[in-house]
Formats: sequence, structure tokens, C-alpha cells
Amino acid sequence: MFLVLLTYTVDLAEIDAALPEHVAWLDRQYADGVFVASGRRRPRTGGFIAATGVDEAELRARLAEDPFSRRGYADYAVHEIEVSRVASGLDALMAGA
Repeated sequence: MFLVLLTYTVDLAEIDAALPEHVAWLDRQYADGVFVASGRRRPRTGGFIAATGVDEAELRARLAEDPFSRRGYADYAVHEIEVSRVASGLDALMAGA
């Protein structure tokens, strides 16, 4: 499993303008079953993505297609993690570990 931390490199007005395209890209990743969680960081300096079922090269290829990436609006830090314990009801996350 991977945890990706996005850090915005441009003003939030530019992020907000590109948000509909970014959300459409996220929707495709969820539909493929690769993304299992995502959201904003607080304060709003970027976001996060939890991904599973792909290797790092495939994940990085997907991230390169994000409109934020294509426009240079965010930096991406990819961290491989090993899930060893989850709360009740989140057992599916163990499959990607």
C-alpha cells in the first residue's frame, strides 16, 4: 500500500480552478480500485491519497496523469507502507499490504 502526500506549489485559486479535472481523475482511480482514500491536508497546503493494488511504477504513472501534476501545481511524496493492523470494518486495507 502507498500513502501519497501532495504539497501545492501554486496559489489556492489555481488549485480551485483545476479541482473539477482533478476530481474526475480521482474518480477514475477509485473506479479502477486503486485509490482507497483521499482528502485535503489541514491546513490546506495539499492533500493525501492512499493507494493499493499497483506497484510504485504504476502508481507514479497514474500520478503523472493528475491534472495537478501535469500543470506543475503539486509535488508528490510517495511512501510505501505496510498495513499490519486495521479497525473493524477496514479489513480490505489488509489485502493491499
